[in-house]
Amino acid sequence: METKQYRPLFSLSQPLVLASGSPRRQLFLQEWGLEFSVHVPSIDEPLPMQGEAPAAYALRAALAKGRAVAASHPHSIVLAADTIVALGHSILGKPPHAAAALAMLQQLVGKTHQVITAVCLSLPQGQGLPQEQSFTCACDVTFAPWSSPVLAAYVRTGEPMDKAGAYAIQGQGAFLVSSIHGSWSTVVGLPVTEIAQRLEAAGLLHPAAKSPAA
Repeated sequence: METKQYRPLFSLSQPLVLASGSPRRQLFLQEWGLEFSVHVPSIDEPLPMQGEAPAAYALRAALAKGRAVAASHPHSIVLAADTIVALGHSILGKPPHAAAALAMLQQLVGKTHQVITAVCLSLPQGQGLPQEQSFTCACDVTFAPWSSPVLAAYVRTGEPMDKAGAYAIQGQGAFLVSSIHGSWSTVVGLPVTEIAQRLEAAGLLHPAAKSPAA
């Protein structure tokens, strides 16, 4: 499949490294018309600690990823993120098998849960700016009250198996969701508004230059 080329929306004054192998996070940056490299951190992803709040866990995971990559890219912008699904104080990770995926979905139907994406932005050295910025964004997501046979059919598609909370709002799982309160991009895995605002405030993100007339 041919990769779509997007007209530049933004430009960056420093190289950008995405510390994630997520195709959807890469697509967000491609849609902005940015050039970037991908460096997946070679670390074991942190596990939640007993009693740890979901947002605190997501932030700790994003920081671990970002710092692992920023150490070898001191003169680049390094962007790392971690997305989790939380039902109350319970963190729902990626299901290890189909039965676990179905059980997660059965917990979520007819209820409102939170999707939290934590971001770690490591800025280039020598810019006179705080070298590390981190934050979390949360979105409330409500599932319609689907029956177990419908949920089982979704599990059989295979899509839930590598997704936190066992669903993908940007994929076949979009039908599960009756409403969201917050940023759709946060649910997908990258709160693009907040990232753009912070990079612009740091003087690193600029509107793309006007193309010369043909």
